[in-house]
Amino acid sequence: MSSPAVPIIGIDTGGTFTDFVLHDGVRVRTHKELSTPDAPERAILAGLRALGVLAQDARIVHGSTVATNAVLEGKGAHTVFITNYGFGDLLTIGRQARAALYDLTPPPPPVPVPADHCLETGGRFGAHGEVVEDLSVGEMVALRRAVAALAPEAVAVCLLFAFQDDRFERRIGEVLASLPSLVCLSSEVLPEVREYERGMATWLNAYVGPLMQRYLTALASQVAPARLSVMQSSGLSAAPDFAARHGVHLLLSGPAGGLLGARHVANLVGCERLLTFDMGGTSTDVALIDGELSLSAEGKVGPYPVAVPMVDMHTIGAGGGSLARVDAAGLLHVGPQSAGAAPGPACYGLGGEAATVTDANVVLGRLPAGLELGGRLRIDADAAHAAVARIAEAMGGLSVAAAARGIVAIANDHMQQALRVISVERGVDPRDYTLVSFGGAGGLHVCALAAALAMTRALVPAQAGVLSALGMVVARPGRHLSHTLRCLLASLSETDVLHGLERLARGGCDALLAEGHERASLRVRYAVDICYRGQSHALTLPWSDHDTVAAAFRAEHLRRYGHTLERALEVVNLRVAVDVELAAPDFSAVADEPLRLPSTPAAGTLVYEQGRLAPGQPLAGPAIVLSAVATTYIESGWLAHADAAGNLHLSRPTAAS
Repeated sequence: MSSPAVPIIGIDTGGTFTDFVLHDGVRVRTHKELSTPDAPERAILAGLRALGVLAQDARIVHGSTVATNAVLEGKGAHTVFITNYGFGDLLTIGRQARAALYDLTPPPPPVPVPADHCLETGGRFGAHGEVVEDLSVGEMVALRRAVAALAPEAVAVCLLFAFQDDRFERRIGEVLASLPSLVCLSSEVLPEVREYERGMATWLNAYVGPLMQRYLTALASQVAPARLSVMQSSGLSAAPDFAARHGVHLLLSGPAGGLLGARHVANLVGCERLLTFDMGGTSTDVALIDGELSLSAEGKVGPYPVAVPMVDMHTIGAGGGSLARVDAAGLLHVGPQSAGAAPGPACYGLGGEAATVTDANVVLGRLPAGLELGGRLRIDADAAHAAVARIAEAMGGLSVAAAARGIVAIANDHMQQALRVISVERGVDPRDYTLVSFGGAGGLHVCALAAALAMTRALVPAQAGVLSALGMVVARPGRHLSHTLRCLLASLSETDVLHGLERLARGGCDALLAEGHERASLRVRYAVDICYRGQSHALTLPWSDHDTVAAAFRAEHLRRYGHTLERALEVVNLRVAVDVELAAPDFSAVADEPLRLPSTPAAGTLVYEQGRLAPGQPLAGPAIVLSAVATTYIESGWLAHADAAGNLHLSRPTAAS
């Protein structure tokens, strides 16, 4: 395996920390900086400076939260939405799905685009490609005048059935091209059936587009001569120019890196069936990996559906910084509100006073007093005790330790339920899988969560605290492309299917070649979305031939839903993934990071330094294993050992053994 010619740096911007993994061709170095949410580039530049690689030739892969935060906080660009006559309220009406079935007076959902910014025009196709309403020159002139008067930063155009014929959308795009607005066409953003999902994806792309353009343009300039690329929600990286124009593909940028890192490390130690558990400061992401990453076109960010390919994961508002509070009835709650990076948990000593999950772990001795998080943030145990003491007092004079145990127990319950959503609720037995824990806080809860799911195996990677950044180092540049076909499988010749797939593949290959990649390094994979005729949801399966795909669909439908039907099969969408085959860096040589062991370990609990564990050295819980980027708490009844790369393997003997 050849070493990279220039250093590769993975950067993951999280809610509390910004993580760095640097591979210089020989060894791996890690680093953490407190995030700067108001200007994420400040933490990035500070970390690069600390690593000594700012303004050097390097390859940087960045997981960004700029697009995600803009959507969640409602701080995107001033956007106009254009659609056909009579459909101006398309995004507002949505699917009319009710969040609370029996709530007769639900609060109105947020309106994505105000009514006076939803413009209607001609240019309508029918379901079979016929022109129902032409787009006149007068309408285009009036439309341009209306958009110019509103002076938006971005424009989203979504006409009916534009995925079949995009000529009217392209005309509108040409008419608006001279305006100082980013124009996004649904036929380019998501050329698939379902006008609401297509319209929402197009609006989201326009809504975050100007922010991403400004952010990535500035960041690329600030890190030059290093070459910047950005992690997409699908687990493939992209050049800044493409990423800036396709911001909707960046909404799960950071979490996708974590799954890549988990799969990479697990594959090296012979594990393929994984439940992953990424617990950071603000949230926890859980996913299931059976060989390859699972992608979904039914993801959500906040209240909005996102129908572009995204890693299939479930996210909850439970992290190390999740705030504990007691309500008027004396009940304890944990999250989803978070202390974030500023002021952070009380134990950070940065001004935070409210108790968090991290503070509870300090009180319980799982984060020993005197520990330096990230090699630079010293734990303030007195502040943690004071914060949790206020919770204990609000609960009627409970002991501080009991209050801390309650905080941790509630956080664990939230995360256990999330793990059940992506395993048990999908017919998957978690006992057949290995729980892979990462994120700065994950190792403190891994044993409790595995036990709650009756799992007996867990893995904590050596770089668990920065695994999302590590995943970005191993990410491949690539594209996911799709197009609606909507035909019965029996009526399609294999030549028809291959012709459509090859057309998509050519577009993806041309884009990667234009970015400087070699044609010989490109890898192309074909897939189709298929369902029984009349169904509204499809399953995505690799394409080979009619009979193989039909048999695979029926088997997967039976596994997932417990039955099959005697109905014709319909191909809904064609899908193509094109990526660049790269030699994965060797992570076996990890640079020694400075680590100051606490002087007063928790009573009755042994404390080990992860980097000094001999391979195979047995550890029995209760024990604490410290590294520069994460802490692992091994509970009583669990056994652990480190492998040659420093990964921790945990096991729990079953009653039968």
